[in-house]
Amino acid sequence: MNVFNKKVITLAISVALLSACTTEEQQPKTQQIDLLITNGTVYTGESGQAQQLDVAICQQVICGLYLSGEHSIKAERIINAKNKIVSPGFIDPHTHSLAELLSKDKNHNLNYLTQGVTTVVNGNDGGGPVDITAMAKKLKANGIGTNTALLVGHGSLREQVMGRAERYATPEELNEMSALLTTAMEAGGIGLSTGLYYVPGSYANTDEVITLAKIASQYGGIYDTHLRDESTFNIGFTAALDEAINIADKADIHLHLAHIKALGVDVWGQSKQAIEMITQAQENGTSISADQYPWLASGTKLRSAVMPKWVMADSKEAFHQRLKQADLSAILAEEITENVRRRGGPDSLYITEFNDKTLVSLNLLQVSELKNLSVVDTAIWMVLQGDVRVASFNMSPEDVERFMVQPWVVTSSDGTNGHPRKYASFPQKYQKYVVDKKLLTMAEFINRSSSQTAKVLGLTERGILKVGYKADVIVFDEQNFAPMANFNQWNNYSVGVEQVIVNGTLVIENEKFGGILAGKFIQ
Repeated sequence: MNVFNKKVITLAISVALLSACTTEEQQPKTQQIDLLITNGTVYTGESGQAQQLDVAICQQVICGLYLSGEHSIKAERIINAKNKIVSPGFIDPHTHSLAELLSKDKNHNLNYLTQGVTTVVNGNDGGGPVDITAMAKKLKANGIGTNTALLVGHGSLREQVMGRAERYATPEELNEMSALLTTAMEAGGIGLSTGLYYVPGSYANTDEVITLAKIASQYGGIYDTHLRDESTFNIGFTAALDEAINIADKADIHLHLAHIKALGVDVWGQSKQAIEMITQAQENGTSISADQYPWLASGTKLRSAVMPKWVMADSKEAFHQRLKQADLSAILAEEITENVRRRGGPDSLYITEFNDKTLVSLNLLQVSELKNLSVVDTAIWMVLQGDVRVASFNMSPEDVERFMVQPWVVTSSDGTNGHPRKYASFPQKYQKYVVDKKLLTMAEFINRSSSQTAKVLGLTERGILKVGYKADVIVFDEQNFAPMANFNQWNNYSVGVEQVIVNGTLVIENEKFGGILAGKFIQ
């Protein structure tokens, strides 16, 4: 299997692009154009250059692309996109938006729609639902603002079968996980996701993952992985990358590397070696891609960031009991201190979500001083209080930029509460790396946010402005498309995306959301 490396046949845009030509008389009499986007600067998602095209939409699909001014098409509704960019809706391969989509007040996913994102993926990092049928039913019944595809989580499979046990799976347990995964893939899962850095996925060996990845491969799915290590927490960044490539090779599956990064000063500069490893593997026939969010700070739960994996085994109760055990305090202090160092020190770990709102936006060092506790005791105290999310500034700009320009890296958000990436990743990438730094062209930015991502995920009818494809289309102002969220105010909606069409339905008009939920569960 080599999904990502297959040659893409570029569509030649001409008057003959449609079965119909340029005059109204030559159009089929039965054709009904519902919406026509005219006068725009169009990037189809495939081409490297802008084109002056008019985009016709019939019900849920694109039914025509015409050279601007060379047709006499009539439509029920016309959007004049003069001096605006028209492109496929963006596709985010890594979000954590399932809770919002299942809610009654945020199921519009407006923080993504206002970035130009019309399709999101959920279930990343090994946390995807096991029962895809039940989840799809809930999403359809609830109504959703963006299209949504689901990965099946290895961590969820493992937890359902064997809890959070710190050991390898038995053959019987692996058979049970395999049966669950088979059912999930048949129900529409687009692949297997792992979070081998996180509990309980971190307790699995490589062979367990290969066995499950082979099943996903049989159904044309991908292997999406949060590497076992992006730093020096266990086996090291490059060793973890080697493990992922080995899994892909043994399972004959497309490997997609989640939020690729070199995390922490210990591995800064290793982007060079990682790129060489990936390029060599691709030349040897391994199909590999990656996604990346355009920020220097990562985001995760405090327990995942600094607590040793062994202390989190079995259950929440067992985890908390170990944190309180006097005979474990010395080893805990040593390992937590080292994990904090890897992430840049206590003053680099900013609290982004906590039940005590007065501590949000402070860093771990400031909280420890406020509470008159050591950094270690502060971290333990906070984890015992409940979920704590942190943002840690632990990436070098050189590594981020080196990964970004690779042709196999697409755009993502990994959106989580407290981090502006949830509201602003796509305009942030555009403003910083297209407009300011000019590392990417407009076409490269759009292609790596739409068509390329669709190919990675195996979504065959989305991500391109092409006749017969689903009409997920955005119109944005290249002068005004910008992030409004930052680390001081992480949940401001982005600006500049003026029109958003999801499955042929205009859901944002002149930057105003109309309340229509047009998203679909896709597989």
